[in-house]
Amino acid sequence: MAAKHGNLSINSDNIFPIIKKWLYSDHDIFAREMISNGCDAITKLRKLEVMGEYTFPDNYKPCIKVIVNPEEKTLKFIDNGIGMTADEVEEYITQIAFSGATEFLEKYKDKTSDDQIIGHFGLGFYSAFMVADEVHIDTLSYKEGAEPVHWSCDGGTEYDMQEGNKNTVGTEITLFLNEDCLEFANEYRMREVIEKYCSFMPVNIYLSKANAEQEYETIDETELRDDDVVVEHIHEDAKTEEKENENGEKEIVEISPAKDKVKINKRPVSLSDTNPLWMKHPNDCTDEEYKAFYRKVFMDYKEPLFWIHLNMDYPFNLKGILYFPKINTEYDSIEGTIKLYNNQVFIADNIKEVIPEFLLLLKGVIDCPDLPLNVSRSALQNDGFVKKISEYIAKKVADKLTGMCKTDRENYERYWDDISPFVKFGCIKDSKFAEKVGDYVLFKNLDGKYLTLKDCIEENKKEEEVSAEEIKDTTEEKTSEENSDNSAEEKETEKTTIFYVTDEVQQSQYINMFKEAGKDAVILKHNIDSPFISHLEQKDQTIQFKRIDADLTEELREEGTADEDTAKKLTELFRKHLNKEKLEVKVEKLKNSSVAAMMTLSEESRRMQDMMKMYNMYGMDPGMFGGEETLILNANHPLVQYVAEHGDAENVRIICEQLYDLAMLSHKQLSPEEMTKFVQRSNEILMLLTK
Repeated sequence: MAAKHGNLSINSDNIFPIIKKWLYSDHDIFAREMISNGCDAITKLRKLEVMGEYTFPDNYKPCIKVIVNPEEKTLKFIDNGIGMTADEVEEYITQIAFSGATEFLEKYKDKTSDDQIIGHFGLGFYSAFMVADEVHIDTLSYKEGAEPVHWSCDGGTEYDMQEGNKNTVGTEITLFLNEDCLEFANEYRMREVIEKYCSFMPVNIYLSKANAEQEYETIDETELRDDDVVVEHIHEDAKTEEKENENGEKEIVEISPAKDKVKINKRPVSLSDTNPLWMKHPNDCTDEEYKAFYRKVFMDYKEPLFWIHLNMDYPFNLKGILYFPKINTEYDSIEGTIKLYNNQVFIADNIKEVIPEFLLLLKGVIDCPDLPLNVSRSALQNDGFVKKISEYIAKKVADKLTGMCKTDRENYERYWDDISPFVKFGCIKDSKFAEKVGDYVLFKNLDGKYLTLKDCIEENKKEEEVSAEEIKDTTEEKTSEENSDNSAEEKETEKTTIFYVTDEVQQSQYINMFKEAGKDAVILKHNIDSPFISHLEQKDQTIQFKRIDADLTEELREEGTADEDTAKKLTELFRKHLNKEKLEVKVEKLKNSSVAAMMTLSEESRRMQDMMKMYNMYGMDPGMFGGEETLILNANHPLVQYVAEHGDAENVRIICEQLYDLAMLSHKQLSPEEMTKFVQRSNEILMLLTK
């Protein structure tokens, strides 16, 4: 062919000029584009072979070779795919933004549907100029009589093309790396990049270092393959050892048989798993394969709880596996990883347009060849289509959870504590998801039994009916007109109260009092629970959630009220000795005589405090929102009675302070200063006992 010099033809009608470093956000992504192009070339050749338009040579094994050369500062990508003629190089390489993959698919779309073409834009090749000062292409087309072509460009708008010397079908691209990107001539750095983007490409990928010393391995002769390069045959004699038998006689025993081995050139190991688990049918996958894949991809050696295998062909092509990981931390510190692939080519982690936000807490892989990616494959287009994919994924997760609760309740309950943050977050964020799984959200009660919301409501209604009867028996009868008015008012405001616990250890005093009174509560200890119960209350106006220390219920009180004068005196004494003039104090007769004091904080105030913490509003005064706790003193307890009777005694101050801190400890954590004083005061009290 005649030598040629020309200008690159930039098709600016379709896309902005792309030989710029801002096309891709990460420079290492060039490796994905180079290898993807090689995969496309091999896929095209396979299609031609299937259609009878090409015959593979003997021992043909499709592969891509990546060769780093730190001495020459170069990086090579070699494929044994379809190759290109001079005209094709000019059409596909020099006319930027013209897609060879698109044209090929259009030409052969009715002849075969096997294998997907990765490329869509014809732009990937030019990502090479993000890291290279100069790029060379050596290629030989599969077509009979084709001449090899050499093409070169130094990153400007000019190129040179002439006859090359390549003698095998395929393409070799050489990148002459710029000084800022010499890291990519390092074998270990390139291995890292290939494993990041190309671990599951449909073609074997081999990485090597130019001029590296030959490595060898020794195998049993029975394992020898036709393509192995034999260096040496090795015979190992049987190994024997003198041992004493049962009769006490010494004899020679063979401990290892004779072996014939072969020393060969070390076999190259592919960096790509060409048939990843998600591409298989779920019926063909074992539990151990799912677990092994999870360990390999996410480097997490804690077994996942369970998984969902997605396998859809219509109305769009989507495959994948979502894992529910076992977690040991609070919800807000969980960070999942869902890897998005397009035809087994890694695109990105946690793309929120495709993965519903609440499922980003999971781990998994999703492969969707139909994704409408932009030119750099780093962002999505066509919001309507992407939304359908997101909705499908959420639906499959909801179906899995509801199905498990119905058919495998025992395991569902066993997993619930770990998966509840995902499910509750999903209910808050996605109304359709909430509609599907709402009846399968579980609440664990004080006895460790799991209840649905419907179960909780029924249980609490029973308790409320019993309480109402008791209260009715101890109150004076009202006129029928008053009763009628009150009944109408109660119907309007009547709500079922579900009590809950956030810390079983800290709130153990309240839990014991609840159990003694025959009442139940559910355990809500995750950070997600506060917004979740608010969400439930908004959806259903007939229910309300209260922490067990939000108020003093009738079941915990004895009949009758404490003496008003005593209550007034105790309030003044505690405010004085605690130096809290605005302290809210109530004196009640509690059924549990072992409880001297306890704290309550209204549910509204607690929710406001939680919100302030969530938004880091620590500088604001909780009292602005009625956020002060109420100290409940038990009139039936000897210590409280002592304070009331001996207000001026020497030890009253220390008793008041200790009762207050003990009540607060069962309610929430003390500040460092408060805890220091509490410990010092406890020591003082112990010293008093020694006198």
